[in-house]
Amino acid sequence: MNLKKYFLYIPVIFILFIFAAFFLQKEKLEIKNYDEKLIEKEMFTGEEITYVVKYSFMKLGEVKLQILNKVTNNGDTLYKTRAYIDSYEDIPFVSLHQIYESDFHKDQYSVRFRQTEKEKDYTKFTDYNFNYDKNLIHVKKGKLNPFQMWTDSTTNTKNKFYQDGLSLFYYARLNTGQKKTVNVPCFITEKYENTKINFYDKVEPISLENVNYKIAAVRLDGYTDFVSIFGLTGNFEGWFTNDAHAVPVIAKMKVIIGNVTLELKEWRKGDWKLPKY
Repeated sequence: MNLKKYFLYIPVIFILFIFAAFFLQKEKLEIKNYDEKLIEKEMFTGEEITYVVKYSFMKLGEVKLQILNKVTNNGDTLYKTRAYIDSYEDIPFVSLHQIYESDFHKDQYSVRFRQTEKEKDYTKFTDYNFNYDKNLIHVKKGKLNPFQMWTDSTTNTKNKFYQDGLSLFYYARLNTGQKKTVNVPCFITEKYENTKINFYDKVEPISLENVNYKIAAVRLDGYTDFVSIFGLTGNFEGWFTNDAHAVPVIAKMKVIIGNVTLELKEWRKGDWKLPKY
């Protein structure tokens, strides 16, 4: 079994499915109050949250997510975010080290995406730059050290706003706790894809290994209508804290190799604490 190949699938699916968004049209978006009990969400600059990736009894590695900065220019506000995906050194036949970066607009659509991955002798990269004024997405792919360009092309946005694999996560956090179903337009691996997401407003108790009380959380689930290269075969579900920060606590999904779980391990968020149920 090619464990490196399958491990590559797992964390990116997490980013893909829990970073869900509306079917975005080309207009300014507003988050609507669908329920009087809906808690207003917020982005905490400097946040760093880490997850452990589990397959059966094995711990394969970690996913670290960061909100780096909030930048305002000519009235437009962008959030700059980053994700690190790393396998543990003692996992045989696996050496995976990836970085994902996403700049997204305050109205929740991707502006820039970058992925880098270490190979044995070089680092490869993928860049997406979204130019909605010209209805274009500029795609660049290549390698660093030494630099070589493999792809330099453009594709049409089809008059929609899109999410990349990382910006979807933050949109979902701003919309958890509502009872609704959305269809998500994504630009993933140079393809236009769609994912159905169901959000729920019921508060549920969730347990974590190193937390001695039940955590108040709300759930989402969904289904992909395609089989992506990340190995997602259809159904998935996840739980977010029922507070202003909407931190994902646990994710469960079925992938090519079986059932996989991602669990919140640690966080740096000022004096924030997991909400009690």
